[in-house]
Amino acid sequence: MTEHGLLTGRAVAAAAASAVTLTALIAGSPAATADSGQALASVTWRSCPAYSDEVIRSLAVTDEQRRTFRALLGRMECGTVSVPLDYRKPGGRQITIAITRVKAIDRKHRLGSLALNPGGPGASGYLFPLQIASMNRTNAKLNDRYDLIGFDPRGVGYSTKVDCPAPQGQGVPPQPGPLPEETAKLVHESGVAANKACGVFDPAFLGQLTTQNAARDLDRVRIALGERKLSFLGISWGTWLGAVYRSTFPDSVGRMFLDSVAPVNFRLDDFEDGHAAGTERHFPRMAAWIAERNGTYGLGSTAKQVRATVLALGRAYDEQPRRYSDWEMVADGATVSMLAIQSAPDWPQVAQAFKEMRDESDTAPPALRGLLGQGTLQRPPAGAPERFNATAGQAVFCNEDPSRLDFSDAWATYQRRLERNPVTGRASRFSAQCAGWPLPVQKIKVQRRGGSLVLAGHRYEAVSLYEWTKQMHAAVGGTVFTVADDVHGSVLRVPDCAAELVSYFTTGRIDRGCDGTPVPAK
Repeated sequence: MTEHGLLTGRAVAAAAASAVTLTALIAGSPAATADSGQALASVTWRSCPAYSDEVIRSLAVTDEQRRTFRALLGRMECGTVSVPLDYRKPGGRQITIAITRVKAIDRKHRLGSLALNPGGPGASGYLFPLQIASMNRTNAKLNDRYDLIGFDPRGVGYSTKVDCPAPQGQGVPPQPGPLPEETAKLVHESGVAANKACGVFDPAFLGQLTTQNAARDLDRVRIALGERKLSFLGISWGTWLGAVYRSTFPDSVGRMFLDSVAPVNFRLDDFEDGHAAGTERHFPRMAAWIAERNGTYGLGSTAKQVRATVLALGRAYDEQPRRYSDWEMVADGATVSMLAIQSAPDWPQVAQAFKEMRDESDTAPPALRGLLGQGTLQRPPAGAPERFNATAGQAVFCNEDPSRLDFSDAWATYQRRLERNPVTGRASRFSAQCAGWPLPVQKIKVQRRGGSLVLAGHRYEAVSLYEWTKQMHAAVGGTVFTVADDVHGSVLRVPDCAAELVSYFTTGRIDRGCDGTPVPAK
C-alpha cells in the first residue's frame, strides 16, 4: 500500500489474497526447487542507470540527504533475474525481475541479504534501499552487515510490465457537493468499462500479477543471489507480500519485519469500511488536541464542540462549495472530511485550515492549500524511474479481490459508510473498485510458520488498522511491536523506532514497541 501506500492521509492500504496454490512449489524441499527450475536462477548484472540531481529530488530525497544517496548510488549494483510468467508452466514464457544490491560494509561479519519493499501494489522498490539508508544515520546501519536488496515486482518499473491503454473518453467529471445516485451510477459504469478493457488487454500477463507470484519471484531472487535464507522488510502492501512469502517458503526466510500490517482476509469494500471507521474512531484525538488550543483556533473548548464545528463546516461547504480565484480545486464537505483524517504531525495545519475556512475569501486558505494542494500529479523529470505502475496496482488488487460489487451493492455500501462516519466518511471515494474485472479471483491463505517475525502495528492508525496486526498475529504468529502513533509505516522515519528495527535485524531480538511520531506540542 502506496505512498498512496504510503500515501499521506489518503492512502489506500494494502492487499489481499492470491492464489493458484501450487503445493509442489512449497519451498524448503530440494525436489520442489529442482522441479520448478529454481536451481537454475541467476542474476544478469549490468550497468546501473544514471540519475540527475533533479531525478533524485523527485524521489523525495532532500538536499541534505543527497550526498549520502549519491554515495550509495556509486556502490549500487543492478541486475535482472529471469522467472516464469506462469509458475504452472516453468518452461514457458519467461519475464525478468529487476533488482539492485548495495553490499554490506562489514563483509567479515555479514549477516546475509535483506530485501526491502515500500508497499503498493504497483510501487517500485528499485531504489528503496538508497532511500532508506540515506533517510537517517540509524537506517544506514542496516547496510553495515546486510546486503540491501531492492526490486521492482513483476509489472512495475524496470521489471517486465504491461500498461493498459488509457480509458476512452474523460470519464465522469467530479462534481462538488454530495454525490447524487445518478452520477454515482455513471461513475460505476465508467469504472466497470475501464476494468473490463484493461483486464482483456493482455490477460495472459495480467492474470499472473498476484502477490503469490511476487513471493515466488522473490524466492527466485534469493536463489539467484546464492542465499540460503533471505531476510525481509516490508511496509503496507509489503507486509502482505512478506506474509505470503513466509507462508509459501518458510525455510527460505531469515528475519522479517512488517510495518503497518495488511488485513488477513482482504476485500476492497471491507478495507474501505475499515479505513473509514478507523478515521472516525480516531478523530476525537485530533478534536481533543484542537480543543486544548481553543485560544489559538477558536473551534471549541471541548472535543465535542470541535466535532460539532467540523460537522457544521462540512454541511456549509456542501450547501455552498467554494471556488477560488487562485486554485483549481473546489472545496466542499469532502474537503473538510479530508482534513479530518490527517495524522497527528499535520494537526496544527489542519486546525488552521478549519479556522481559515470559516472565513469567506476569494482566495484559497493557505493552510488548506498547503495540506491538500500537493495532490496534483506532476510529470516526472526525464530519466526518472517509474515510481508506481497503475496497471500492476489494479491487476494485483483485482485478481485478489472477491467483492467486485455491482452498482446497487456498491451504492448501498457507500451510503452506509457515510451514515456511520459523519465526520470522515466523505473522504471515502465512490468507485467501481474491481467491478467488471474479467479475470478470475485468486486466493491464498497465509499460514502459521516457524522463524523470526515482527509485526509492527500503529495503535491509532486508520490506513492499516491496529486490529489487523492482531489478526495477522493470530494467523501467522510472530511478535507484535506496537507503535504509539497514527502514522502509516513510520518506523523507519523515527530514530528511536528505527533503532529497534536495526537492532532486531542485527540480533534477532526486539522490544515490544516504541512511541513513534510524536503529537505536536504546540
